Amino acid sequence: MPNDEAPGALSTLPAIRKIIHVDMDAFFASVEQRDNPELRGKPVAVGHGAQRGVVAAASYEARRFGVRSAMASVTALRKCPELIFVYPRFDAYRAVSREIHAIFAEYTDLIEPLSLDEAYLDVTHNRQGIESATEIARRIREEIHARTGLTASAGISYNKFLAKMASGQRKPNGQFVIPPAAGPDFVETLPVGKFHGIGPATERKMARLGILTGADLKARDLDFLKAEFGKAGPYYYGLARGIDHRAVQAERIRKSIGAEDTFMRDIADCPAAREGLSPLITKVWSYCARHDIHARTVTLKVKYASFRQITRSRTLPFAIMDEESLRSITFSLLDGVFPTEEGIRLLGVTLSSLHEAGSEDQAPAQLDLFGP
Repeated sequence: MPNDEAPGALSTLPAIRKIIHVDMDAFFASVEQRDNPELRGKPVAVGHGAQRGVVAAASYEARRFGVRSAMASVTALRKCPELIFVYPRFDAYRAVSREIHAIFAEYTDLIEPLSLDEAYLDVTHNRQGIESATEIARRIREEIHARTGLTASAGISYNKFLAKMASGQRKPNGQFVIPPAAGPDFVETLPVGKFHGIGPATERKMARLGILTGADLKARDLDFLKAEFGKAGPYYYGLARGIDHRAVQAERIRKSIGAEDTFMRDIADCPAAREGLSPLITKVWSYCARHDIHARTVTLKVKYASFRQITRSRTLPFAIMDEESLRSITFSLLDGVFPTEEGIRLLGVTLSSLHEAGSEDQAPAQLDLFGP
């Protein structure tokens, strides 16, 4: 995209890449509304409406009431009494996702899927010889709508971080460009909590250090960030300057998938611990379902108020096939932790022994769904 990104190229970048981040709009809920005309224009939540259920996805009509993914179903219903719950149909979502990825493949081989509804594309050298990444993004979005009846948003920039940030600027059904000349200034205005890769725990730590925006982060030197954030320090240092050298990788396979959370108050009883674990279980399972990943090993992580840490694991002879099975296994591991003489400050759940459907030998890098 010379017309999009040539001016003001950063000297610290080895080359100007043309990266597109495509993100489907309310994907699961939009598929349900497409396939069932009675749901169109109505607040829809994909998930379980039961007492212990969790929202997996929400339509834009539901989001206007404050309904969000990973929200407890009872909370969602309080916010939107007219909310319609639809049981997930992951086979249908996967089928649509394959159609969308086929469109991507018409433009580039460098496709890095993040989930069924989200991917990075490197179109620096593309199949159709189109110079402008903005034009490629527009064509892809038009093709998606023509073939699936669904809308997508896109971010276009010179690296993955900024492309991801850009895709949320014109949602739904829009696109946004961040050229190299504008990248550093754009980052300075962002709250650090909006940075892809900075989770709630890191955001809280940064707030304690007086780092609230990209400008605050940029004001801290590399030694400080290394001391406070270890290996992630150089990455944060680069992001604050609009720099992200990560390449789009066509193969992204993981060794494990995990989520954890540190609680505001120590947990002393099993019911409270189950409540704290529930959204983590849902987050991990939702990722597996979106990526069509199966797992056989469940690991529970417990960190006590004294910072003593234990793990409990169970490996099954077969793959875990649904969220309730994962919940049951995780809760059984948790039950063995109680009674406890000291409070619990952190809980986590991790799935390993992973493989994608139809592939039994995967060997990739750790994923922390809550960020560093």
